[in-house]
Amino acid sequence: MKKINFLVFGLALLFLASAASFAQTASNIVKKDLSPAEIDNIIKKMTQNEEDFRYALSNYVFTRKATIQTVGLGGQITGTFRRDSFLTFNEDGQRFERILFAPTSTLSEIRVTPEDIEDLGGINPFALRPSEVPLYNFNFLGKERIDELDLYVFDVAPKIMPNPKKSSQRLFQGRIWVDDRDLMIVKSRGKAVPDSKDNKFPVVETWRENVDGKYWFPAYSSSDDELVFDSGQVVRLKMRVSYADYAQGRTSVKVLGDEEVVQDDQPPSKDQPPPPPKKP
Repeated sequence: MKKINFLVFGLALLFLASAASFAQTASNIVKKDLSPAEIDNIIKKMTQNEEDFRYALSNYVFTRKATIQTVGLGGQITGTFRRDSFLTFNEDGQRFERILFAPTSTLSEIRVTPEDIEDLGGINPFALRPSEVPLYNFNFLGKERIDELDLYVFDVAPKIMPNPKKSSQRLFQGRIWVDDRDLMIVKSRGKAVPDSKDNKFPVVETWRENVDGKYWFPAYSSSDDELVFDSGQVVRLKMRVSYADYAQGRTSVKVLGDEEVVQDDQPPSKDQPPPPPKKP
C-alpha cells in the first residue's frame, strides 16, 4: 500500500505481519499430532477446493459493499471511500461491475485506484492462489472450534520472499482455518507480502459462508491496521467489505459424485473459463 494508493489483498482477496505475531495472539488452538501424510492430504484437498471455488465464483453474480476509512488522533475518521456494487456479466460473458452507490471519496492520505477495486472483486479474498501453493510453507498448529465448526489451523508463509525490486508478485502470509470434514478454508487472516519502501499492505481478516450447500465464498472482510512507511508516516485505516446475494449467473453447476456437470443457461461464450481439471 503506497501512501497514496490502497491495495487490498484478501482475499485474495481474502488477510499479521509474520507467523511469530500469530503465536502471540490468544486463541483456543488445541495441539493435535498428525502424520506428514495426513497434513499433505489436507493441503492437497484444500488446494483442489480453492481451485474449484474460484472457478465456480466466475459463474456467480453477487453484491459487494466496500468502505475504507483513515483514522486520526482520538479515533476520528479523517476520510472515507465508499463503493457499493453489483458484480454481474456483460453480453460477452465478462465480469462487469455495476456501481450502485459511490459518493465522492474524502480520503487524503491514501488513494484508491481502479486496480484496487479489481482486487475487491471476489477473487483476492481467497487467501491462496492454487497455482502458487508450492511456493509456501505450511505449519500445522492444531485444531480450533469456532461457531460449531472444528477447524485445522495452519500458519502459512512464502518459502522464498519475492524481491519487490525485481518482481510485482504478491504472496500471502498469515493464518488459515480449514474445516476438518470438507477440508475447505472458512477463515483467513494475514497480509500481502513483500512490503517495499513505499508500498505497505494491511492485515485483513476474511470469513466465508456456505453458498448452495457446496461452495465457501467470501462473506465479510475487515482490517484495522497501522501502516508505517519508511518516511516515518503512519496511516491508520479501517476497511469493511461485505459480499452477499450470491446467485448463479451464466451457468448452472451440478456436482454428481466425482464428476462435475456444467449446464449452460445460454450458449457458452468463447471467453468463458475452461472447467477445472478433474479431481484425482
